Amino acid sequence: MATSGRSAADFIPPRPTLAKLREAAAHCRGCDLWKGATQTVFGEGPAHARLMLVGEQPGDQEDKAGRPFVGPAGRLLDEGLAAAGLDRRQVYVTNAVKHFKFVRKELTRRRLHKKPTAAEVRACRPWLEWEIRLVKPRVIVALGATAAQALLGAKFRVTEQRGKAIPSEWADPVIATVHPSAVLRAPSEVREGAKREFFEDLKRAASHLESLERRQQGTKAVARAAGRVPRLRREPRLPPKPWTRDPDPRVRQ
Repeated sequence: MATSGRSAADFIPPRPTLAKLREAAAHCRGCDLWKGATQTVFGEGPAHARLMLVGEQPGDQEDKAGRPFVGPAGRLLDEGLAAAGLDRRQVYVTNAVKHFKFVRKELTRRRLHKKPTAAEVRACRPWLEWEIRLVKPRVIVALGATAAQALLGAKFRVTEQRGKAIPSEWADPVIATVHPSAVLRAPSEVREGAKREFFEDLKRAASHLESLERRQQGTKAVARAAGRVPRLRREPRLPPKPWTRDPDPRVRQ
């Protein structure tokens, strides 16, 4: 459970970069999830990736490896990205919560995923905000309800709006879909259909990204003809951070 008054904001370094954030996150005590986890699992991918994927939290294998989406859900995600014509190496992948939350199964002592609370998501939110601020992705795909609500608000429902391009301050569109682990947990008789629908959502994200790239190229061509250079990328308009009571003047806004 997150402790009142604490959050990752207390651990954000001055003049953040992705490398500085990753190092600082390794020592985050913004909530109590670090106590049971093996390590922080920070995002990874190109520093200026056009596409960002945001999941809920690391799983058991991710917690041990220290990397996001390396377990069964990650392998399904990789398969879906490939089907959509996207290279995982060109995508920034992260989670709304950076530590693994779990319960132990009594007999086997296996660590079973437990959904993070809203307070824990809020406590971890500064890491995600800074990742988005620095990477500046054109398209964000939210994988599952926790990630979608972290980005689009608590009232957002993946079941009602999955696959739709939602205008957002975070990126040109945010597109929500199910988490790949939900596909793996689906009953066997419907799992193949759930997999196809998940892949289709990733293809929609790829299509939106391609459309934005074509539009940018057209803008460049018009600008060259007019002899001027346009502003090609919209800076993300991040909302005020209520947890920052006394902003460090050394941090670039």
